[in-house]
Amino acid sequence: MISVKGLTKRFGANTVLDGIDLDIRSGERVAIIGPSGTGKSTLLRALNFLEKPDAGSITIGPVTVDARAARAADELALRRQTSFVFQNYALFANKTARDNIAEGLITVRGWEKARAHARADEILSTIGLSDKAASYPAALSGGQQQRVGIGRAMAADAEIMLIDEPTSALDPEWVDEVLQLLKRVADARQTMLIVTHEMQFARDIADRVLFMDGGKIVEQGSPDEMFTNPADPRTRAFLRKVL
Repeated sequence: MISVKGLTKRFGANTVLDGIDLDIRSGERVAIIGPSGTGKSTLLRALNFLEKPDAGSITIGPVTVDARAARAADELALRRQTSFVFQNYALFANKTARDNIAEGLITVRGWEKARAHARADEILSTIGLSDKAASYPAALSGGQQQRVGIGRAMAADAEIMLIDEPTSALDPEWVDEVLQLLKRVADARQTMLIVTHEMQFARDIADRVLFMDGGKIVEQGSPDEMFTNPADPRTRAFLRKVL
């Protein structure tokens, strides 16, 4: 279970997250849509303190952190409950695909290298990249790099997978393979919070869709409700532009 209460983040005079309240059930897939600059990615980054919130509380699994009182150990405990798929892959350029997936298992979980590499090889097989285990990111296509990024998130076996615009940096030819992999991960009932500009993907993968604007959750509901008959005029105006 994930519970967020009053989450607030400011950059100078600009309030990017304005008292966000959000509950996500275990196994639920939640997609966030909305215009650029409205706080969607900041919300994901605040949930594991990649961006430190100014106020609010976050509960993920057994860990609860108050943003105003968070210590370094609290932030680390919260991060261990999450995994993150970045827009720009964020792979280590000097590490192979196998090593990129194994790195967190070794440094965060304390696994022995042989065990971590064995798990990485299992995941590479699952994501269809066994033949790229020894390849460095520079030798991989954008789609392959993002699949390694997803594999790294899978290896963490976290309470929730935070996924930030997973196809925004990809050439169109690689988008479908990444979305299909995420759908397979979702089918295993991995809890997910996904920021996406791919409306059909949100409709296909999500149990619930949130529309954000101005640093707030304006409206939420099932994909059918949100894409067929949204209640708020801001949601309707946004969907008219993007659909």
